[in-house]
Amino acid sequence: MQKEKITSIINLRKIVIEENKLMSFDKKSFRNSSFRVYDGEFAGVQYYLGNIGDDEGYKQAEENLALKRPYRFSLETGSRHRDKTEQEYSDKELMDITREALEYLQRHFPDFRIGGSVTCRKTAEAMENSLGLDHSNTDCAIDISIDYKHKDSKDVFDGWFSLGQRTFDMKKFTDMADNYLSAYTVQAQLPEELIIQQQYYTYLGKFYHCLNAENIALGTSLLTGRVGEKVFSDDLTLAHDVSDEAAWFTTFYDGEGVVLPEDRFVYIENGVVKSGFADKHTADKYGVPHTGSAGANMTDIPFNGNVNFKIKPSDKTVKELLGGRLTVVPILAAGGDFNDKGEYVTPVQKAFLCDGERFVGSLPEFTMKGSMFDFFGKDFIGVGSDKPVFNDYQMLAGMQYSK
Repeated sequence: MQKEKITSIINLRKIVIEENKLMSFDKKSFRNSSFRVYDGEFAGVQYYLGNIGDDEGYKQAEENLALKRPYRFSLETGSRHRDKTEQEYSDKELMDITREALEYLQRHFPDFRIGGSVTCRKTAEAMENSLGLDHSNTDCAIDISIDYKHKDSKDVFDGWFSLGQRTFDMKKFTDMADNYLSAYTVQAQLPEELIIQQQYYTYLGKFYHCLNAENIALGTSLLTGRVGEKVFSDDLTLAHDVSDEAAWFTTFYDGEGVVLPEDRFVYIENGVVKSGFADKHTADKYGVPHTGSAGANMTDIPFNGNVNFKIKPSDKTVKELLGGRLTVVPILAAGGDFNDKGEYVTPVQKAFLCDGERFVGSLPEFTMKGSMFDFFGKDFIGVGSDKPVFNDYQMLAGMQYSK
């Protein structure tokens, strides 16, 4: 009988800001453990929140073999340890960062009511089994999330921005604050050509459904029958990427302990759909490539769905890709989504006009619409090599709009 254990330890410290004041400092710690035993046909799984000895955990998991959860796949081997921590912060250091950030906002932007939080998060995840697998993944970062409301506004709040860093740089925060809050009171007009500048994660949701290998096999995906075809722009290469450079609180191994070559698997290459994503069960059931995409279900057997989608950046900056054109950066866009045909519609309550690097002014409300086959196809401009506005990679794509 083979044994496996997955552990996850999360430490959170959070300072809450309300109405320009520090309101609370919360500290939380969670330890999750999942014990598994395998008899070749079935898996017994026992989940615990808190501390428990291995003997007791495996004993309960063995008793749960009676539930007959089918799992007929070999366990993985190998040993690797990754620690992305760059710097750790004491409670005092975290409080000092928060005070300095808040004081900057109050001094330079007194017409705004400021809320939000400063969070320090550290995670330590590990996986081991009786065949010798021994993996661990640790990460730590500070995230400042700010929401703001202008004194003359009748809305509940007027926008927000956030900045996550492993080593905190106050200048990056103040530059971001200057960009958002200085442009708020400058009125601008929508350009004739709507080019959206946004972190691309916002628009990848439909790919989680369309690239699921089971959905492709069952005919419920918009990409059914199109594997091997060129469907999207030449400039679109989409991969599952958990490499050291791309990792942000993501493990390099999946829920079955699989480590991919170079920590990547390409699903769409230069617009061509190469494969859907499949864990061992999905690959075996439908005869498709196994892509190391198992999620770690702490209370049950692994499931298909561990994908960390990344779009390959261009070798040009955002501004170079634009060639002098202006973009629209949605800040608040609630009330829309994709439909079953891959069409996307959403009202945009708050947005900025941007030159690709800095905001030019605030825009009136509008509704934007498009299709995933268009804004990742003929209207896709690319992902910049730099990280303006969001301190993260951004895509540029054309969409339609109505005022």
